[in-house]
Amino acid sequence: MNKVTLNDVSRAAGVSRSTASLVLRGSSRIPEATSDRVRLAMAELGYVYNRHAANMRRSQSMTLGLIVTDIRNPYFAGLTMTIEEAAHEAGYTLLVGYSRDDVERQALQLETMVQQQVDGIFLLPAEGTELAPVCQIVDRSSVPVLQLARYFSEEMDYVGPDNILAGQRLARHVSSLGAASAVLIGGPEYSSARTERIKGLETGFAGSSVAFDASLSAATTTNNAAGGSEGVARVLDQGIWPDCIIAYSDAVALGIYAELRRRNLEPGRDVSVASFDDIAMAELLLPPLTSVATYPELIARKAAEMLLNRIRDSSLDPQRSLIEPALKIRASTAQWRPRT
Repeated sequence: MNKVTLNDVSRAAGVSRSTASLVLRGSSRIPEATSDRVRLAMAELGYVYNRHAANMRRSQSMTLGLIVTDIRNPYFAGLTMTIEEAAHEAGYTLLVGYSRDDVERQALQLETMVQQQVDGIFLLPAEGTELAPVCQIVDRSSVPVLQLARYFSEEMDYVGPDNILAGQRLARHVSSLGAASAVLIGGPEYSSARTERIKGLETGFAGSSVAFDASLSAATTTNNAAGGSEGVARVLDQGIWPDCIIAYSDAVALGIYAELRRRNLEPGRDVSVASFDDIAMAELLLPPLTSVATYPELIARKAAEMLLNRIRDSSLDPQRSLIEPALKIRASTAQWRPRT
């Protein structure tokens, strides 16, 4: 007779394997009725929980995994360096992979890290990531996953910037300049970060004289300088000349500056430019770039703390931490004046 597995129990109870696993561990996250259904299925199928085997699976390798989209983005590089430092301080070795915003590549990297028996995984999710495929990979070994900077599920821990507040603060600043119109350029269309930044901009511009069209902001491109150049070209080629161009990130803003100058338009004079992230080079540009600081180092430190806590106690409810942003006003908006 074949041994009854947790997969058999989850199918009989009509729940996911991760839910059944949480019931076994006594998690308070699971409703009592669901727990009763799972335990009834265990009794009916004769499932026996091998606690010794579970403890063996939880023995630590003192390694952590990190999957980010693109290390060439200075923001993600800052996240990576700080996470590695925090892991090192805690006695862990960090394994790093790059998904390039490709969910299939991300799945292979998750699978490999699970096979390498990492104790936990930091995941900056690729655009289009869904919960079920991730759970199918990590549940087999109960490896905890923490979402970083972007999220796709509220059932897993998350640390990132307060993107809605960041958008609101930037919108209010642009409104105070006397701008009549603004567009957002760049970023992965279906990422939580872009969705929240748009929401923040929309609520921040509400009631002002600034025309901000979220549908025009569908000029989504890659999150790099090439994407910024492409997005600005797409907008200007439609005959649109906004008072303010808002970059999804400072990496995108680099391409915006370059494309404007190719068209004999000067950032900060002919059009104001603002951005998100406030990487180190933002204040070194000419003109210096107004940007909302989202503090990758603080996010990384909090993420490391949270994941290590999760490794020590897997029964904790899902944790969510938002890092407060700060607007850094510089010449790219401060020196701009409305067209007469």
